[in-house]
Amino acid sequence: MPVRLNLRKAFPALLALIAATAGCRIDMHIQPYYRTMAESDFFSDHRSARMPVDGTVARGDLRADSYFYTAKIGTATGDYMPFPATKEVLDRGRERYNIICAPCHGRVGNGNGFIPTRGFRQPPSFHIDRLRKVPVGYFFDVDTHGYGVMPDYAAQVAPRDRWCIAAYIRALQLSQNATGADIPAGQKIPSPAPQFRDIGTGATLPVAEAPSASTEGEPK
Repeated sequence: MPVRLNLRKAFPALLALIAATAGCRIDMHIQPYYRTMAESDFFSDHRSARMPVDGTVARGDLRADSYFYTAKIGTATGDYMPFPATKEVLDRGRERYNIICAPCHGRVGNGNGFIPTRGFRQPPSFHIDRLRKVPVGYFFDVDTHGYGVMPDYAAQVAPRDRWCIAAYIRALQLSQNATGADIPAGQKIPSPAPQFRDIGTGATLPVAEAPSASTEGEPK
């Protein structure tokens, strides 16, 4: 005599079977793994953390332009910018310099920053003969690797910003050692000194005084 299946009675059993079989699989989130810094019996050096394969390059970090990232031509320090030193580049260099470098090196690069007044060794002035004669890549290299008591700033300052700072240091050197031939025609000598309501602390930018009513209409 044929057996007739009662779907209403079988339905709960089917649901239970589906739920049970759905849990019988191993997903990636429960696969075997090593805990951080755990010892491994598989590798000969017993380290579970493995180094990347030789030649591995992070996506977007190929660094094909080695001069841009090292300022070196072979073992020699280069004396040119890897991109044009436009006004935008100098403006960016000034901004980064005033934030990162001026607390020690001073706003005009004379080494009279705020930090040395608190016991840190005073850095040399950028305007001494030795530093006026070094290639521009020297400043990038020092910013990248540090020098003497100065730590490296590779982690804090991006490579392009390090070049912008190097270009601005060159501009500071020119500003403090310019000759009459370097002054544009029509420029007042000396230029009128800027007036500040707050000169800043080295970590903050100075705040200029608002122009007076008598000078608002004068050409700048």
